[in-house]
Amino acid sequence: MTKIDSSRQRTVEIYADGACKGNPGPGGWGAWIHYDGHEKELFGGEMDTTNNRMELTAVIRALEALKRSCHARVFTDSVYVQKGMTEWISGWKARNWRTSDKKPVKNDDLWRLLDGLAQQHTVEWVWVKGHAGNAGNERADMLANKGVEQLMQGGVAS
Repeated sequence: MTKIDSSRQRTVEIYADGACKGNPGPGGWGAWIHYDGHEKELFGGEMDTTNNRMELTAVIRALEALKRSCHARVFTDSVYVQKGMTEWISGWKARNWRTSDKKPVKNDDLWRLLDGLAQQHTVEWVWVKGHAGNAGNERADMLANKGVEQLMQGGVAS
């Protein structure tokens, strides 16, 4: 978490998810942003990607959509994203984007981007069990799958 005073910030809830048809394969990402009765849906996809990249992209796109600094409560069913941002990233950065066994961090391009975006906000990383009836997570999953479907039908995806 960054050191911004969250007591004076608005709280935005973000549900983010990724999907992949094959791993690697065509993938989609989706995010549902909810704030004070307002909401925004975001989704897109990539032809040759992995599920982890789509999970990261969903959160990145959601944070990019925020117009000003806020307290963002990010809900994800990805342990990779949640633990990456709360436990692993400080070590990766200290080791110049290397894992504890000296290997390059996978997806470091996205981790670096996410790290920079997260520093603009006070982010709370909340893990939720996937496909367990959480309405926000189910909505993000639907959007991620919509991103894949749009891609497979030849639509424009980001």
